[in-house]
Amino acid sequence: MTTTKTHYRKVFKSDHLGVADLEDLIEQKKPLIFTIKEVKQEWNVMVAGKKGNHNIAYFVEPIKPLVVNAGNSKILKSFAPHQSPMVEDWKGLKVELYINNDVKFGKDVVSGVRIMPVQPKGKPIFTEANFEKAKKNGATEEKIKAIYEASDEILLKYEQYGK
Repeated sequence: MTTTKTHYRKVFKSDHLGVADLEDLIEQKKPLIFTIKEVKQEWNVMVAGKKGNHNIAYFVEPIKPLVVNAGNSKILKSFAPHQSPMVEDWKGLKVELYINNDVKFGKDVVSGVRIMPVQPKGKPIFTEANFEKAKKNGATEEKIKAIYEASDEILLKYEQYGK
């Protein structure tokens, strides 16, 4: 008889990705590699019971969004083309998440979700954010597929773009 155990943090409802969520994925033996759909700067949003201004990363895969702290932001900047600090340039980046058990939070040491400082291998995802630059460069479907992972749906949207 197998019993399912429940992390104590599950009772604390969170709209954002946390350690308990990653632990569930690890237990299910799922990979922790995700693709950023977009990063938004959100003002006066509730995170961990407090209102504040935060960068929030949303993913292509069906997981909760991640509140991107300063340390994770520096890593995303290093992954971006030309090491761009602009959150809009972080679309399509692949990241691998992990649990860091040595996060300082005030005087306490807690666990937190972090982005691996080495970007996972694989092509970035071609998104609508790439359309304008691709059109300016005369990118064809073949050229796009050589550089990006691109779904048939997004390629169709690209074909219609600017018409």
